[in-house]
Amino acid sequence: MFHNFHILSLSSYAFNLFFASAGMLSSLVMFFKFGLYELFIFTLFSVLFISFAWGKDIAMEGLSGYHNFFVMDGFKFGVILFVFSEFMFFFCIFWTFFDAALVPVHELGETWSPFGMYLVNPFGVPLLNTIILLSSGVTVTWAHHSLLSNKSCTNSMILTCLLAAYFTGIQLMEYMEASFSIADGVFGSIFYLSTGFHGIHVLCGGLFLAFNFLRLLKNHFNYNHHLGLEFAILYWHFVDVVWLFLFVFVYWWSY
Repeated sequence: MFHNFHILSLSSYAFNLFFASAGMLSSLVMFFKFGLYELFIFTLFSVLFISFAWGKDIAMEGLSGYHNFFVMDGFKFGVILFVFSEFMFFFCIFWTFFDAALVPVHELGETWSPFGMYLVNPFGVPLLNTIILLSSGVTVTWAHHSLLSNKSCTNSMILTCLLAAYFTGIQLMEYMEASFSIADGVFGSIFYLSTGFHGIHVLCGGLFLAFNFLRLLKNHFNYNHHLGLEFAILYWHFVDVVWLFLFVFVYWWSY
């Protein structure tokens, strides 16, 4: 029967990615508890490899003509739901933060942030990271505008990917130099939970942009058909907005 939708064949990508992701999360427990990082590195690369292979197959489907306008509408709706789920995820984290910060319990000295903690200066590394991330938002918008104008966006995409990698490196340096850990009370837990998950989103968003940059080099996109790149740009702007809230409340307001 003729229809406008692409019926997928059986695939093990979702099954494999689920177990690789579960293994990666489990390996984090081994890393924080015993300092064993080898399993985490292995599962991380497994997740990245499966994601790349899955993305490659989806890109080949598009190049083969399976992604018509009906299928692309389904992709758009799915991405909107995905971004909304990410919004709710960070909403829950901020809910936990404000629940602890606005009504601090007696054990915290009835003040926020807790006494005896040397916090990260918001006008040092966090401000630098804010400038880096906002600059990457400008460069990725520049890339999108160039593509819509049927111009080369190679330089702006390279700059965006470099800024994403720079942000991740600075974030790791901040963690190594911080005077408190995730085990240091409710502030330490919320700080590393919120900034850590945001850092994971920056890493995934940067890899998503890099994947689409490779597709751009292979001429998979043109000025009126670049849905994968638009999804990566939308996700990157979401990451930018979340960081602004983290900087204002977790770093600046808590200092």
